[in-house]
Amino acid sequence: MIVHTQALVLSALKYNEKSLIVKCYTLTDGVKTYFVPSAFSSKKSQQKIAYFQPLNILDIVATHKNKGTLEHFKEIRIHTPYFSIPTDISKSTIVLFLSEVLSAAVKEEERNEGLFTFLITSFMWLDAHDEVANFHLIFLVELSKYLGIFPDNNEDDLPFFDVKEGMFVSQQGFESLNEYETLLFKNLLNLRYGAARNIFKASERQVLLKTLVEYYSYHLDGFRRPKSLEILKDVFS
Repeated sequence: MIVHTQALVLSALKYNEKSLIVKCYTLTDGVKTYFVPSAFSSKKSQQKIAYFQPLNILDIVATHKNKGTLEHFKEIRIHTPYFSIPTDISKSTIVLFLSEVLSAAVKEEERNEGLFTFLITSFMWLDAHDEVANFHLIFLVELSKYLGIFPDNNEDDLPFFDVKEGMFVSQQGFESLNEYETLLFKNLLNLRYGAARNIFKASERQVLLKTLVEYYSYHLDGFRRPKSLEILKDVFS
């Protein structure tokens, strides 16, 4: 089947010496993985590889056999170019981290227009704005809604948040945040993109990031600590 669709690049892995395996989140078919032969063997290699930078937004024409095998591109172009992300160290680090998160967290090979729209509009917002210190934290909270793991906040007047159970509780357990950490988490749940940098101190952002990574690890099968996590911590410390 020949498919014309938008696609968000999640990862690109070098295969042998000349090829790439590229994972994308597509508008039409959810997660798809493509084989790009001879990506490193021609004079236009750098141009071709540039398409597959983390979280690039592409327009593609591809052959989808839908048999669980690697698919193939027929045509590729950049749908929406980024202007600030490639040159801004804070933004490019956020993108590297979130591409790892998405690659591990999003598995479905089916259309989800709501999730796709959220992803595209989020990264276009990141590219266009300067107040981004809290972006990755808010993104992870919002993403949890689409993954079906948003924290149960029906009783958010209770003083502790149990990370493993995903709910607020009256007594602190082994997997619970303390009262101060819980208050930070409650504040985060109500934020939207553009929240002022000084809402949280750098140390508080580290606490929230640790909490969210642990939360994802508990609630998503196979989710592993992103390799770029330490780089992200350093950039926003």
